[in-house]
Amino acid sequence: MDVNYSFQFGDVFAAWPMLLQGTWITIQLSLSAMLIGLVVAVLCAWGKTSGPRPLRLAINAYIEVIRNTPFLVQLFFFFFALPALGLRWTPHTAALTAMVVNLGAYATEIIRAGIESIPKGQIEAGLALNLKRWEIFRFVVLKPALRAIYPALTSQFILLMLSSAVVSVIAADDLTSVAANLQSQTFRSFEIYIVVAAIYLGLSLAFSALFKVVFQLALNYPDRK
Repeated sequence: MDVNYSFQFGDVFAAWPMLLQGTWITIQLSLSAMLIGLVVAVLCAWGKTSGPRPLRLAINAYIEVIRNTPFLVQLFFFFFALPALGLRWTPHTAALTAMVVNLGAYATEIIRAGIESIPKGQIEAGLALNLKRWEIFRFVVLKPALRAIYPALTSQFILLMLSSAVVSVIAADDLTSVAANLQSQTFRSFEIYIVVAAIYLGLSLAFSALFKVVFQLALNYPDRK
């Protein structure tokens, strides 16, 4: 260990426009994947708890495949494997698709657990009121379920954002990719990754606060049919 190491952040701070651009791409990728992945998860959770047997089997297979394979392999599948079948992706599209598919599987199980925690009596009350199946799912099941599981969903969203650093391996221009390029130009690895780690920490805290506000507003918003 070189105890005389001299910290030089000048080159890092001089490249702040590149770091900001990489941070913005990371935010875009993460938020887009979270929104689309949440929709996928809600639909899959509904199919797994209320759908016909073939649909439940297909959803279970999807969840098992995604939860038991590395995210990096999933990313390579969309970017390198599918083009062999004629389906070509840009790095950004492949990264977004892989993140959505990955989040959808994990969030499905979280939402499914929330749905199954709802007392059967509430569903029976909805049936007694002659509510339609989608109305029961939306007003009687989903909203109380989200109230119970939003901390776990928030943690999964943060984990997805942090995992987005992996997409740099397919040349997606996220924050980690920018950091790697800067490192190759300046050779100031220690300084660069201190700054990048601080940015990811800031993003995690900001996303956590944002999700808390969003979930609280959504869950306390009065239902209107």
